[in-house]
Amino acid sequence: MTAIPIGRLLRANTAGCVMGCRLNQVNSPAFGDMILIPLNDGTRIFGLVHDIHIDDDGLVRQLVGADISTEIIEDNRQNRNVPIEMSVVFIGWEDSSGKVFHTRVPHPPLTLDEIYPCSDEDILRFTHPVHLGYLRALLRNEELPAADLVTAHLKQVFSVMNQIDAEEWRDRYLDEVIALLKDDYPQLMDVLTAVSAVME
Repeated sequence: MTAIPIGRLLRANTAGCVMGCRLNQVNSPAFGDMILIPLNDGTRIFGLVHDIHIDDDGLVRQLVGADISTEIIEDNRQNRNVPIEMSVVFIGWEDSSGKVFHTRVPHPPLTLDEIYPCSDEDILRFTHPVHLGYLRALLRNEELPAADLVTAHLKQVFSVMNQIDAEEWRDRYLDEVIALLKDDYPQLMDVLTAVSAVME
């Protein structure tokens, strides 16, 4: 793997994980970005960032109430080991032969495993129009901000596709969303309203 890791795994199960990266990490993923976790056996796990948070501590609480300079703020952000924590939902995996599965991962990654951003090629291969089964895990998980998450994901996928492929994929994507949410009209409208902003 020639890409630069963006963080390391803090904790995980077969549904998702929490990763940590430095506050000054230039290539930190954004909400909805696809990430990749390569395992020692050749398996690769794909996920989407669905929450980003920065915990406070005693020093930060003291600094908030003080009259502090820009230098102190930058020193606190750049030189202290307080990580950004990112929650990731797993959306599928790839076996050592390169076959992609849009199912729950067979076993979770291990603590301190390196986590990478997905390359454009990884994104295109995983989101191939024939394979959109991973949307089921996103849209039927009540703990996820589904509308915002699928919209951010859609935006990332569009950014790496040419226009003709993007239009074909968009139609297949929306068909899958409608099929999955046909019995949940309020959520369907929530998702379609959010997604429409990306398509304008």
